[in-house]
Amino acid sequence: MIKKTIFVEIFIVVSVLLCVLIFRRQTTVVTQTDEEKRRIALTFDDGPGKYTEELLDGLLERNVKATFFLIGKNAEMYPEIVKRIEQEGHIIGNHTYSHVKLTCISNEKAIEEIRKTNSIIENITGKKVEYIRPPFGNWTKKLENSVNMKPVFWSVDPRDWSVLNTDTVTCHIVNNTSEGDIVLMHDIFETSVDAAMNVVDILQQKGYEFVTVEDMFGSEEK
Repeated sequence: MIKKTIFVEIFIVVSVLLCVLIFRRQTTVVTQTDEEKRRIALTFDDGPGKYTEELLDGLLERNVKATFFLIGKNAEMYPEIVKRIEQEGHIIGNHTYSHVKLTCISNEKAIEEIRKTNSIIENITGKKVEYIRPPFGNWTKKLENSVNMKPVFWSVDPRDWSVLNTDTVTCHIVNNTSEGDIVLMHDIFETSVDAAMNVVDILQQKGYEFVTVEDMFGSEEK
């Protein structure tokens, strides 16, 4: 009877230890997966505009960082918003001075569009602009070598500028976004700002983390 009791106790102890080890291993795997994946970059083009501060309020409330590709002439109109974008930890990129198709103008004029915008942003923030999103995605290697900037494109495009419907834009992004995606949106539309907040709330619940393109590119290089 004593031997049987000792055997049962040993069996229980071993079983508990095995359960602990399995749980720890599973927890580690989940944690690593969450850290290495589930990263999304929200990007906003064409601002700043009259809805940009509303967007910044929502991002701040949710502790989310994003990337803003600014049009030079808009940055001139709203320098205080440009300052706020930078001060709140977001990344600011170049979207040309007047939203032109860079491949439809001379290389010299394209460089002027880019450098003029860089100068405006840098004078406001005091920081160098490293990233550019060419309007319409029109870009050349020659231009890239001329301005020495990193072009940023996108993998999810809800066409929010055309749809102008919060629910439609929200559903498109939620249903088509996965780890590593770069989402294209525009902060000059109220429907897009509302959709962005919906997307953040829904995807955060699903375990996604929102990062800047700088963070995204940094993780790819490791």
